[in-house]
Amino acid sequence: MCGRFATTRDPDSLAAEFDAVDGTEGLVGGADYNVAPTKHVPAVVARHPRDAEGEPDPDSLVRSIRMMRWGLVPMWSKDPSVGSRMINARVESAAEKPAFRTAFARRRCLIPADGWYEWQGDGDRKQPFYVTPEDGSGLALAGIWETWRSPKSAADEFPMVTFAVLTTDSFGQLADVHHRMPIMLPRHAWADWLNPDSPDPTALVAEPDPKLHAGLELRPVTTKVNSVRNNGPELLTRFVPEEPAEQALFELP
Repeated sequence: MCGRFATTRDPDSLAAEFDAVDGTEGLVGGADYNVAPTKHVPAVVARHPRDAEGEPDPDSLVRSIRMMRWGLVPMWSKDPSVGSRMINARVESAAEKPAFRTAFARRRCLIPADGWYEWQGDGDRKQPFYVTPEDGSGLALAGIWETWRSPKSAADEFPMVTFAVLTTDSFGQLADVHHRMPIMLPRHAWADWLNPDSPDPTALVAEPDPKLHAGLELRPVTTKVNSVRNNGPELLTRFVPEEPAEQALFELP
């Protein structure tokens, strides 16, 4: 986990929900029911605004919605392709691992999601499940982000902005499907998690919020979600396997 998720809310709705300004600059391509690694999705960040000389204002924080690429690429990496292997970060080790520790300390974000997918089973016969709030509300997944710039890029070229989702041990019904799950943050934790000046955010993600987990639905869905080419609301529909047709004990000639 987490290898796929859904995010369908438009920037205006996200800006209102997260009390943020829309900084997506029209780059949101619409609802995405099958977000896969390397895709760009909206994320919520909070940063100190800068003056005309580029100096940050330490007394002010601005929360905004930005587009980010899924799969964290450390700023020191020589090749951005490593991001495809860093879509998740284990919360137990994120503060120490070289690839994640700076982002965990200074660059944290929220990833708005409607729900995420998990697969249960072995081999080729795996049943996908969609995990989503029963009441239809959205989720705020804990994430960390980084910027990466190619050595060949021009000085005025914008860097690539990437993120990873923080994960923890699953419990309850979710543990029956997969042993890891994304960390969901309640509204009261958003400000401290996003604040780049928070001295130690570990406590915010140390224990899963029981209220958030109690309201989750674990819904079997179609295997069409296995292919990133499929992307539509039908992927979220509860899958009901067809019952085998009953055969008559005796058939007349």
